[in-house]
Amino acid sequence: MAELPLAPVKRIIKQSGASRVSEDAVEELRDELEGYASDRAREAKEYAQHAGRKTVQADDVKASQ
Repeated sequence: MAELPLAPVKRIIKQSGASRVSEDAVEELRDELEGYASDRAREAKEYAQHAGRKTVQADDVKASQ
């Protein structure tokens, strides 16, 4: 099940200059964004574990780029 709502994703596309956006395009971008975020979160968690912490910090997220 998707975590991100469609409306903000659609706004992002429209703010990028699109005048019209299909629902399929919004759903596809949402799925890609969630996949990217999930991968980054997993990497950030690994950085935190490597540092001996349970708490993921901003530096962990930055390091996962």
